[in-house]
Amino acid sequence: MKRTLLGMAEAGEPLLRQALEAIRDHNEALAEARPAAEIERLRLEADHLYQTVIDYQLHKAGTLGEPIH
Repeated sequence: MKRTLLGMAEAGEPLLRQALEAIRDHNEALAEARPAAEIERLRLEADHLYQTVIDYQLHKAGTLGEPIH
């Protein structure tokens, strides 16, 4: 399973939109030189949402492994 934008789109539009918005927010914070704590918080949020999209896609494809509980 490739980790591409097209592949992630299958995770569902709302989740994908949320992840992309978080990435945009992080990039804006970097460009505006906001405080380091805020940039780090936004980075963690973006990373988490991106990984959630990837995990969902892998789960949907049946390649994630153990069930998530």
